[in-house]
Amino acid sequence: MAQEDVFKRLVSHCKEYGFVFPSSEIYDGLGAVYDYGQYGVELKNNIKKYWWDSMVLLNENVVGLDSAIFMHPTIWKASGHVDAFNDPLIDNKDSKKRYRADVLIEDYLGKIEEKINKEVEKAAKRFGEAFDEAQFRSTNARVLEHQAKWDEVHARYSKAMNESDFEDLRQLILDCEIVCPISGTRNWTEVRQFNLMFSTEMGSTSDGAMKVYLRPETAQGIFVNFLNVQKTGRMKIPFGIAQIGKAFRNEIVARQFIFRMREFEQMEMQFFVRPGEELEWFKKWKATRLKWHKALGLGEEKYRYHDHEKLAHYANAATDIEFEMPFGFKEVEGIHSRTDFDLSSHEKFSGKKIQYFDPELNKSYTPYVIETSIGVDRMFLSVMAGSYDEEKLENGETRVVLKLPAALAPIKLAVLPLVKKDGLPEKAREIVDMLKFDFKCQYDEKDSIGKRYRRQDAIGTPYCITVDHQTLQDQCVTIRFRDTMEQERVSIESLQGIIAEKVSMKTLFKKLSE
Repeated sequence: MAQEDVFKRLVSHCKEYGFVFPSSEIYDGLGAVYDYGQYGVELKNNIKKYWWDSMVLLNENVVGLDSAIFMHPTIWKASGHVDAFNDPLIDNKDSKKRYRADVLIEDYLGKIEEKINKEVEKAAKRFGEAFDEAQFRSTNARVLEHQAKWDEVHARYSKAMNESDFEDLRQLILDCEIVCPISGTRNWTEVRQFNLMFSTEMGSTSDGAMKVYLRPETAQGIFVNFLNVQKTGRMKIPFGIAQIGKAFRNEIVARQFIFRMREFEQMEMQFFVRPGEELEWFKKWKATRLKWHKALGLGEEKYRYHDHEKLAHYANAATDIEFEMPFGFKEVEGIHSRTDFDLSSHEKFSGKKIQYFDPELNKSYTPYVIETSIGVDRMFLSVMAGSYDEEKLENGETRVVLKLPAALAPIKLAVLPLVKKDGLPEKAREIVDMLKFDFKCQYDEKDSIGKRYRRQDAIGTPYCITVDHQTLQDQCVTIRFRDTMEQERVSIESLQGIIAEKVSMKTLFKKLSE
């Protein structure tokens, strides 16, 4: 099945099974804004807990914060967002549609990569085990032709972006004969900048109102509270401050479901270090964060680093952790070495001294910062995409199953009485009451047992517990495992231990400690 079709089915599945709904749907929706349904919110909360505990529970020198969405407008001047938080936009004169110029070129580069990969795949099938991919890539004429084109376009693209050369960015779009997906024409306007921040007014009267912004990131709330946390928590460098919160960006090209939205949630940690040690810490956090993702078991081959060529104005090193979505490898987390830009800038604009006195060095300095930043919604999408599967069974049927990491699954177990009589529902309810304090449980007695299994597969429930007539005699139940569909007879009293071992966050944390 084409990856585009897989993505469409995934989006449909998210709505059909209560994970994600279009926001304000009865009013025909609101562009690039979504609501999380009953299972989506549980999965999302579990993702946030996995991240939060891995930061503040496993690291003695990382603490939490919850800063306000509304902040003093000068903060965004100091951070550079007022002047530099822009996207290069271009319009197609025929379709009247607006696009990000950089995205158009990146999509073009992605298509060249697809052509190269198709050549490699064809050759791999042709030569079998004797296939040497590295040699093929370095000698095959078609691959070399495509690679040369990619290198040429990429070099021009990087140069234009780094130098903010919008004329050449437009010219590159024309030279590559990139067309508007709607009109199919190359009738493009000039490229221009567009600021992404939402603004509003704070105050009871129009005369006394102050222009404020909805925060476009959560990081600045951490920086302006640096001294508050450091002093009250008696924190010593190196230490980190973690935060989960909403952020808002007026994305013009909001697309690919929840991958790029106007209202989204971030999980960010700013780690403060001594100047000169930042690149060493950057490497450590880069490795730590990739390990965190891989611990979920979605497939190590689905992750890769993408080191930035164009660095943000505040950074001296930056990389993305990318996940293979149905629409290609895309960023789910960014790790940045932000130098001392943020604290120094806030010190300058606020007129307040923001420095740390290091007792070991016996001097004060402005700490450098390593940032790790994940979009919760992108992480949610990567987990859903990595777990979604359509399996062909031996009897010819197809089952749709979400092979979610057990610790993240919205429902940990479903308890199912075989029939709705003979005391089986009452016994099933007893089991739910016994386990509900430890696990998110679901009771289901509607339809045949087979249909109930399929429903639980579709929402990613790791375990189904079936109560039958024999249960009333021997106090044993049948436990069914989602991924293998294998069934095992176990005692009711052993259920807590069996399930806890698999669904506890401890299983993930142990992987991180290895």
